[in-house]
Amino acid sequence: MTRTRIHNLSMSLDGFATGEGQSLDAPMGHAGQRLHEWMFATRFGAPILGRQGGTTGVDDTFAQQHEPGIGAEIMGAGKFGPPGWQDDADWRGWWGPNPPFHTPAFVLTHRPRPSIEMEGGTTFHFLDAAPAAALDAAREAAEGQDVRVGGGPTVVRDFLAAGLVDHMHVVQVPIVLGRGVRVWDGLEALEEEYEIEAVSAPSGVTHLTFDRRSA
Repeated sequence: MTRTRIHNLSMSLDGFATGEGQSLDAPMGHAGQRLHEWMFATRFGAPILGRQGGTTGVDDTFAQQHEPGIGAEIMGAGKFGPPGWQDDADWRGWWGPNPPFHTPAFVLTHRPRPSIEMEGGTTFHFLDAAPAAALDAAREAAEGQDVRVGGGPTVVRDFLAAGLVDHMHVVQVPIVLGRGVRVWDGLEALEEEYEIEAVSAPSGVTHLTFDRRSA
């Protein structure tokens, strides 16, 4: 059965998964790259910044699980572009002509537009839909593979609140952002619904995996 998964969701010690002040020049707001430095150091993440090599330890092992078995992605408007991208008819996402998804990708926005077919197998579809309806569309497109909820934190929180996430990988990064967008607000006692494991890495981050308990 198709599962709904979240991978490589980095957050600060105070629970922020993105900083304040997102813009074209600052996709993660004032957080910059600090939430994801652990990933960019790995063999999985180094190519994202055009780097060679990268580490092959525990951080890379977790990061690599982002890709296998994914047939579609769901993302929020803030992951697709900076505030105001809906007013730019030519905006096609942050990632250039060949985005890294290589699957159908569903962008949740109150201002849908026609789908955009990109190189490498990515097609962006724009939906004004609640989490359950968006997941139904993504599951159909995934053709039996899993659906990844790719963020940002508001979308992740909405899917968790709706009880739609089967597996989640959170990376707690030892920094304090102080402001931004939190993940956990309103999700009191979420831990009761999941089996949770923690693995500390030499880089200083902690990998937390959440797997939904069997009924």
